[in-house]
Amino acid sequence: MITISVKPVFFTIFFTLSLCLLVVLLSPYSLFFSVSPSSILTGESDIWSVRRLVEWRPCKWWLQGHLTPLPAETNGYIRVDCYGGLNQMRRDLCDGVGVARLLNATLVLPKFEVAAYWNESSGFADVFDVNYFIQQMNGFIKVVKELPPELSSKEPFHVDCSKRKGQYDYVESVLPFLLEHHYISLTPAMSQRRDRYPQYAKASLCQACYNALRLTESLEKKASELLEAIPKPFLSLHLRFEPDMVAYSQCEYVGLSPASMQAIEAARGDRKPWTGELAVIWRKRGKCPLTPNETAFILQALSFPTNTNIYLAAGDGLMEIEGLTSVYTNVVTKSALLTGEDFTAMHGNTKAALDYHVSINSDSYMATYFGNMDKMVAAMRAFKGLHKTLFLGRRGFAELTAQGLKGKELKQALWKAHRDDFVMGRGSALPDCFCEFKL
Repeated sequence: MITISVKPVFFTIFFTLSLCLLVVLLSPYSLFFSVSPSSILTGESDIWSVRRLVEWRPCKWWLQGHLTPLPAETNGYIRVDCYGGLNQMRRDLCDGVGVARLLNATLVLPKFEVAAYWNESSGFADVFDVNYFIQQMNGFIKVVKELPPELSSKEPFHVDCSKRKGQYDYVESVLPFLLEHHYISLTPAMSQRRDRYPQYAKASLCQACYNALRLTESLEKKASELLEAIPKPFLSLHLRFEPDMVAYSQCEYVGLSPASMQAIEAARGDRKPWTGELAVIWRKRGKCPLTPNETAFILQALSFPTNTNIYLAAGDGLMEIEGLTSVYTNVVTKSALLTGEDFTAMHGNTKAALDYHVSINSDSYMATYFGNMDKMVAAMRAFKGLHKTLFLGRRGFAELTAQGLKGKELKQALWKAHRDDFVMGRGSALPDCFCEFKL
């Protein structure tokens, strides 16, 4: 009788324990945390200690796919005209390569437009290795350094698509100009439906963007020198809080220094800041750049020790930087580490190239914005298998502070919000050339 009564009890206990263990293993929180949640704010672990569920990796159809042979005859020549800062021009170049392949055109080396606003005068060949680019694009698209004699003296017919939005069709709208003039310059549309491209055109875009652009030998050497000089391990932080950035955002800030307020007002022009309830709505939409002080607070919420080595990937003119450096004391910049004449002679694009190189090779990368550089850096880090990449949440910070959260409560809420982003790989690559990989 005793034996008969014990077996069901033992089986019940064993089944219950097994079920509980299964629930724990399948619980999202057991996957989110490889450390105890109680250690979040004690400095024992940081956001990178969390186990990820999703990573972005280069799609196999691009890296391992069979190339569609290039047609024997070309429809003409396209030069991509690129404007703005380095990473905006890089984006335009990538898009332009995809368009050129879509239209069965031969690509002429792109033109980097001189931009006084960016203190810039360097061209494509000053930043990128031309021969390497041509070599890597072999089979994807034909690239030439010079036009054939019958076109060499002609100015291209310019087609500006930059203001076009929505389902813009290049075959319908641009191909007729190419066939008529045989040589056109193109400013790609800012908003494109790349999902409508045939796969061979998308593959050309991906190859150009992530596998064919290498810095010139001299610039690569300077970037490697800078990378070597940074104390290891380090976090590369792309912080955006320049006067023009704040003015463009149309956001208001309280507590800034008189010098910062004056610089912002000088940059505003016709862009007046939102006020009252509209200002609150605008900020809660994530439109307002994080200040250095807010950035330092979020880093602390993510349990980064105040002695973390931080490389500040940013241009000149950052305001209120003391809000970061008064908390995080091991912050270094390229201007502090490189003081030679060759560095001081650099312009905007070449200096931005140094930040780009350091950021894609850093131990970890964070950004307070989701601009052109951040998208490129995140994707290149995913391409290299470096997944410690995170974008600090302007929208989440604004919403949580609007709820009245402060101190420890705010830090815990920020941790949870950023944990979820990191776990799901949000923002760490764009879906054009990268595919989700479930871990």
